Amino acid sequence: MAQLPWRYSTDGISVALRVTPRGGRDDIDGIETLSDGRSVVKVRVRAIADGGAANRAVTELLAKALAVPKGRVKILSGATSRLKQVAIEGDPRQLGETLRQLTAFNAKD
Repeated sequence: MAQLPWRYSTDGISVALRVTPRGGRDDIDGIETLSDGRSVVKVRVRAIADGGAANRAVTELLAKALAVPKGRVKILSGATSRLKQVAIEGDPRQLGETLRQLTAFNAKD
């Protein structure tokens, strides 16, 4: 079984992303396993990677998809990279379940 690309904490979840700027649409494309074996959530945004526009688009997309205020989504690392770590504050169980549905990830517990 592939490893989940998100980790639970007491105040939310931390998600590993691979972002495609200028991707034609704002969308969550599922889960991908990188060459080093890590799992990431694939995200694409229309915005270009210039002046933080793609990062803003990513946080807005995740906030909308997970039904949380934009201020609850923060980029922890990878601000200038396609690979990012993002923290989302909220109910960890609910956020994880929503991500599971959005990525069509069917893990067996």
